[in-house]
Amino acid sequence: MVPEMSFTLALVGRPNVGKSTLFNRLIGKKQALVDDQPGVTRDLREGAARLGHLKFTVIDTAGLEEATDESLQGRMRRLTEHAVEMADVCLFIVDARVGVTAADEVFAEILRKKSAQVILAANKAEGRAGSDGLLEAYALGLGEPIALSAEHGEGMSDLAAVLDPISEKFAERAKAEEALTDVDVDAEDGPQKPIQIAVIGRPNAGKSTLINKMLGEDRLLTGPEAGITRDSISVTMDWQGEDGPVPVRLFDTAGMRKRAKVQAKLEKLSVSDGLRAVKFAEVVVVLLDAEIPFEQQDLRIADLAEREGRAVVVAVNKWDLEQEKQTKLRDMREAFERLLPQLRGAPLVTVSAKTGKGLDRLQAAVIRAYGVWNRRVPTSALNRWLAAMVEAHPPPAPAGRRIKLRYATQAKTRPPGFVVMCSMPDKMPASYSRYLVNGLREDFDMPGTPIRLHMRGQSDANPYKDKKKSTPSRLRKHLGKRPHDE
Repeated sequence: MVPEMSFTLALVGRPNVGKSTLFNRLIGKKQALVDDQPGVTRDLREGAARLGHLKFTVIDTAGLEEATDESLQGRMRRLTEHAVEMADVCLFIVDARVGVTAADEVFAEILRKKSAQVILAANKAEGRAGSDGLLEAYALGLGEPIALSAEHGEGMSDLAAVLDPISEKFAERAKAEEALTDVDVDAEDGPQKPIQIAVIGRPNAGKSTLINKMLGEDRLLTGPEAGITRDSISVTMDWQGEDGPVPVRLFDTAGMRKRAKVQAKLEKLSVSDGLRAVKFAEVVVVLLDAEIPFEQQDLRIADLAEREGRAVVVAVNKWDLEQEKQTKLRDMREAFERLLPQLRGAPLVTVSAKTGKGLDRLQAAVIRAYGVWNRRVPTSALNRWLAAMVEAHPPPAPAGRRIKLRYATQAKTRPPGFVVMCSMPDKMPASYSRYLVNGLREDFDMPGTPIRLHMRGQSDANPYKDKKKSTPSRLRKHLGKRPHDE
C-alpha cells in the first residue's frame, strides 16, 4: 500500500512573503499564526496538505534573513536551512508586489546548493500590482515562476500541475521500497494513535529545550530570550514504555504571562493558540522553573489544565542548577499539596532540559497519567466501595432526614466521571463530594487526574402508591367470572 503523504514540501522565502498564509490554505485550516508584522513564524511547523488529488507533507519555515551569527535571526535561519535539507522539494516564495530583492538573489543561490529540487512561486501576484514582480522572478534562474495568491486561493491549480509529476515519482519509489520489504501488515494491527501531550508554562521555563532534548536534535528554536515560541508546534516521536514503543505527539506552546501584561496583538494570538493546544491535549505537562516554582501564573496554568479535564504532570526544570536538592524538593511537594489540592497526587518530576537528566522519569509519569486518565472501574467494585465509604462516614441529614446514597456507576473516562444516585442531591454538601472524590483517588489508584462526580436524584416515593388495586385484564380472562359479578 502506497503511503498517503508521498513527499515533503518546504515553504521558504523572506519574512512576510505569505508562507504561513499558503501553509494554512494547503492544510485547509488556520493553524499557523498570520499577521502583517514580519517574522511571526519562528519554528518549523508541519502539516498534512491536500491540493486536488495530491496529498503531501508541508513545512512552514521562518523567514530567511541574512544574519549568520548567534542572534535570534541567525538561529532562525539555521533552522530554516535544516528544513530545506530534510525536505524533498522546496517552494521558494517571493513577494510579487515588492519584486525581487538582493536578499532573494542570495537565498536563490543558497537553495541551488542545498536543495535538489526548487520550485519558484511569486505570491501576492493578483492584479496589476504583482505583474512586474512576476516578470522579475524569471531573473532568479529557478525556472518559470508560478503566479499565486495564497490569500485568495489563486494559482492553486498551477501549483498542483507542477507538483503532480513529483508526487508520481515519489509514489513509484514508495511502491518499489514496499515490494523490497515484502511485509504483510494485518489491518487490525494498525498504527497506535499517539498520546497528545501539551507542554505549557511561563516564558523561558525551557519548554522548547525540553522537547529538543527528547527528540535528540535542535528541532525547535531556543535561546536566552523569553517568548521565542509563538506558534503551538507539534512533533511526533516514540517513547519507550513498559510494553514497547509508545507513539506520542508533543505540542510546544508559547509562554503564558499574566493577562494584564499581555498587550501586543501577536502575543495574544500566541497565548490563545497555546490554550487551544491544551484543549486538544490528553496529558498536560506543566513546566516550572526550579528557581521560582509555583508563582501565581503557574498555579493558574495548572488549574486551567485541571478545569479542562486533562491529565496533569508537573515537571520542575533547571534542576541541575539547584544546590539544596532534598530540602527544595520537600518544600515543593508541600507547596504543591497545599496550593493545588484539586491535583492531589499528581506526579511531580524534577528534570534538566539542558542535560537530559530525569527525562526517563518524566516520560514514565506521562504514560502512567494517561493510563489513569483512561481508567474504568467495574460497577460492582464501585458499589462495594460506596457502601464502605457510607459506613465509615454517613452522609449528612439536613432537616432531620438522612441523604441516602443508593448506588454509583462510572459514566465516562478521559477524565473519569462518576454518577451517584441519591436522595436530595441538591442538599449534598461539597465537603461530602470531596470526601468521595478523595476516596476514589486513594482506593482506585487515580492520583492527580481530574475526577468528575455528579449527584443525581432518585425519589423515595412508592411508584405504586396512588394506583388502584385491580386484577390485570390478562389474569381476569383465565379466572373467568367472579362470584360478585353474577
